[in-house]
Amino acid sequence: MQVGNARYLKSGDVPDTIAVFPLTGALLLPTGQLPLNIFEPRYLAMFDAAIAGNRLIGMVQPALGDSDEKHSEANLSAVGCVGRITSFAETGDGRYIVSLTGVCRFRLLDEKETHQPYRTFRIAPFISDFSARNEEDAVDRAALLAAFKAYLEANKLEADWESVERASNMTLVNSLAMMSPFGPAEKQALLEAPDLKTRAETLIAITEIVLARVFGDSDTILQ
Repeated sequence: MQVGNARYLKSGDVPDTIAVFPLTGALLLPTGQLPLNIFEPRYLAMFDAAIAGNRLIGMVQPALGDSDEKHSEANLSAVGCVGRITSFAETGDGRYIVSLTGVCRFRLLDEKETHQPYRTFRIAPFISDFSARNEEDAVDRAALLAAFKAYLEANKLEADWESVERASNMTLVNSLAMMSPFGPAEKQALLEAPDLKTRAETLIAITEIVLARVFGDSDTILQ
């Protein structure tokens, strides 16, 4: 996997210790793009250190039921995703506008004691994420597109279908999962799906549940 000017081809290319950014509802997946608005002093310090170093940040949600308002003490979800800073801009009012590109998922191991205002953990990268391209053909693309189209139609939304048709299955699944307006629990389920096929199936199932809850029989909508 190549992200920006760095190449991540195996789990050993990812450091075993990383600063983490807890954010409820934020989902970053491998190859995905996540925009961030950084303004808290502790996280400005985190991104300063990352920009000066390997440009890697660990995105993770607080544990479900916890609030990220007190993330200095909050429990964190066990699984997150490493992101590489691939663009950033200073706003002139003390903020950073940042874009992270997903590298691989990780499992949190133990927290490291530091003198920094942000939290740092030892991590175990998901080895399977470095060979995920081999999972492309396992995705039921037709079912995924049908669910996506039904959701758009139910919410009177439009999509750039030419771009959708050109996208690989990995890009399509991960992009739709990241942009989906689902809650933290659903986002974490999509993140923790063991493979691309399961993530696509999970995304379809969640979409069908939402459509059925809001609009009635999802089977009718999906036809």
